[in-house]
Formats: sequence, C-alpha cells, structure tokens
Amino acid sequence: MTAMPQLLTDLHAVTMAGGDAPYGMIRDAVIAIQDGKIAWVGPQTEVPEEFAGLDQRSLGGRVVTPGLIDCHTHIVHGGDRAVEFEMRLNGASYEEVARAGGGIVSTVKATRAASESELLQLALRRVDVLIAEGVTTIEIKSGYGLDAETELRMLRVARAIAEQRPIRAKTTFLGAHATPAEYAGRDDDYIDEVCIPALRAAHAEGLVDAVDGFCEGIAFQPAQIARVFDVAQELGLPVKLHAEQLSNLGGAKLAASYGALSADHIEYLDEDGVKAMAQAGTIAVILPGAFYTLRETQQPPVELLRKHNVPMALATDINPGSSPLNSLLLTMNMGCTLFRMTPEEALRGVTQNAAAALGLTDLGTIAPGQVADLAVWDIAEPAELSYRIGFNPLAFRITGETA
Repeated sequence: MTAMPQLLTDLHAVTMAGGDAPYGMIRDAVIAIQDGKIAWVGPQTEVPEEFAGLDQRSLGGRVVTPGLIDCHTHIVHGGDRAVEFEMRLNGASYEEVARAGGGIVSTVKATRAASESELLQLALRRVDVLIAEGVTTIEIKSGYGLDAETELRMLRVARAIAEQRPIRAKTTFLGAHATPAEYAGRDDDYIDEVCIPALRAAHAEGLVDAVDGFCEGIAFQPAQIARVFDVAQELGLPVKLHAEQLSNLGGAKLAASYGALSADHIEYLDEDGVKAMAQAGTIAVILPGAFYTLRETQQPPVELLRKHNVPMALATDINPGSSPLNSLLLTMNMGCTLFRMTPEEALRGVTQNAAAALGLTDLGTIAPGQVADLAVWDIAEPAELSYRIGFNPLAFRITGETA
C-alpha cells in the first residue's frame, strides 16, 4: 500500500545533513513526504508551492530526527549467560570464561536447541524494546549456530523479523564467530568444511546482506578471516569485522583492504589501522555495551578517529554474553560518558554513520530522496537523547511505509 502524501508541520527538524547549524537543525520546520520518501525539508516560511496543498499533520512543536539505526546486533539467539556474568564478577576474565567452555559456545548450544519459532519470539521481544526507542532499522548477525542448519535458521528468523514488525532488518552472516566444540583445535577445518559452505548456502537462499567475522586470539586469525572474505568478495557481498576488541591482530587493516563497511569494537586499534580505515572509507562502530560489561579499560581511539576523519557509529551489540544491552538511547549516553563522544557525534553515530556502516544510502538523514523513517521526540534539544539515563522521550515513529 502506497503511503499518502503529507506535510508534517510545527516541528524542529534535526536533519543530520549538511549546513552550518549543529545537527543540521532547522527550527520551525516542515517536512514534505511523498511515496514514502522525503520530498522537501526546510523552514515553515519557505514551503514550495507544489507542496502547500498536501494534507497537513501538526507535530505539536516536537523535535524530529531520522529514525535510529542499530547497526550491530546479535539479537537472534537462544538462552542467556547470567551465570557467566556472575563468574566474571567473581574474577574470571572473558577469555577464561570462553576457554572453559562458556562464552559464545554456550550460547551455541542453546541456539541449536531452539526452534525457528522460539528464536523468532525471543528476538521479537528484544526488537520491540528498540522500536519503542525510535529505532527503525537494525542489523542482525548469525554466528550462534556454527553449523549450516542453525546458521541458516538464524538468518531466516532475521528476515522474518522485518515481516512481523515495522522495521527494516539487514542480515549479516557471522559463521566465523567461534569454533564449535566438535571442531576444537581444528579452526581451519571448521572454516573450510562448515563456515564457507554455510555462507554459500545462505547466499543461494537470499539470506545474506553482508559477511562478518571475529578476528581475535580466542576466535580466528587474519589469514582465516581472509579466506571467508575472499568468498564474500566472490559472491558480491560486502564485509565487516569484529576487530581489535581484546588485542591488536591487524584485523581493521585486513578489513580495510577488502573495502569493509565497518570495523567494530576496535578498543586496541592503532594509528596505522585508523589510517587504513580512513583510506578505505570504513566506518568505526563503537560498542560501549561490551566495553562496560567486560569492564575493559582500553578505550577505542576516539581522538585518532577524529584526527583522521573516520566516521564513528554507535550500536548496542545486543548479545547474551558481552553486551546484554537492549537500549540504543543508553548506548548513546555511554558513548558520551565513557568515551567523551559529543551528543552530536552520538546522534550521528546512530543515524547517518550507522546507515553507512550498513551500506545504506537512503537512510540516516532528513533530506530529499531519503526514506521517510523518522523519530518524533518530546524534547527541546537533541542533546537530551544522550543526556538522560533510563528515560525514553519518544512520542512516536514515522516510517516510509506508514508516513
């Protein structure tokens, strides 16, 4: 069904587009929407004649931003890891938990045991919380199956979420997330016998929008990730990478060499890696939920990213182990409080730059030609979105399908 054209009036537009004003803000603005897309945005006193006759909808003086985008989630999974959370609080490190059979592998067991319907219902509960905070687009990774059957099941659930809820979902194949117990000590065999064939099968079924991996001492080495990325390149799929989270193996430089959409976590990223990302146009995805949960002390190199003009995105990293964080608004606050990002950087990190981290060019700003995915807020200034803790000022969302 085609959405009816309309003119949104009596609002303050936080466009996140170009211009001299912070946040690209236009006060006392109007947004014209046609065919589910933004046709015009500007001051109320300058509405073009061609849009003056559209049905008007007053937003009561509210602030409007682009719909929020959570560009890194593991939202489809079975079980939880509350016991491991307790272990870490009693002194065990993330690596110790993983090497003891916990971590990702424990979630694999629960996810393999869950049916497609069970995984969907669990995921929808998490998605509903994000929708209630103004999120209109999410990325969803596989990676808790580590066998072809379950990896494909997770990706089918990810596709189904967008059919069950008014949200856009981008899927990412993360077969190179960990080595399952049945392949312990045989990482290369797992990559060749399970991960790559599962990627080909998922692509053939139309389930994959991008390919990811976990490049880390407790996961996979750069050369192993490169073999997966070679197949992604062959299939015409963009790549992204969990890189430099616990150590510096050069994962970000590897990702950049493949023209990656993003390198994510990056606490241990050095300046050479930042320069490589800048040259490749790779987005830095900052994940404060994992930093906070793991009680990490090494901060991502925000100043270096600014110095070399690498765009920064923010995401929840929703997962049962290292980031059981189900709030993108809290993520914005954490990015500012923990890493000294500015509120404008935080908002850009969940709109314009988050869209770029997913390879999306039709979202993330309020500008002509963009999909009319918007979040309408009961706030006076956009900085409030990063400032408050545990408070949700969303009035409602508008999406291109319902505008």
